[in-house]
Amino acid sequence: MKRIEAGVTRPAPIAITIDGAAVQVHPGETLAVAVLAVSRRFRDDRAGQARGMFCNMGTCSECTVWVARDDGAWRRLRACLIPVEPGMQVRTRPPQPAPEAMT
Repeated sequence: MKRIEAGVTRPAPIAITIDGAAVQVHPGETLAVAVLAVSRRFRDDRAGQARGMFCNMGTCSECTVWVARDDGAWRRLRACLIPVEPGMQVRTRPPQPAPEAMT
């Protein structure tokens, strides 16, 4: 089903998870757009201040997020370069290692 807004046709939204919260995004959007839609924060600097996007073309790494792979491992990626896919699990903070992985 397509939805028309102000003369623009967009595909129906899909669901992804960002930091444990379900988020509706449209196919063709990047993870950066999805993160910015729910928060203005990608990460914190050393002083604890919020950091956002900088270049939006994949050269600065300010928008890095962690995306779950099919094997359960997390991969660090630049959100401005990755298109959303249904069911994606995304974190804006590094995932904590599982307790059994720490032994």
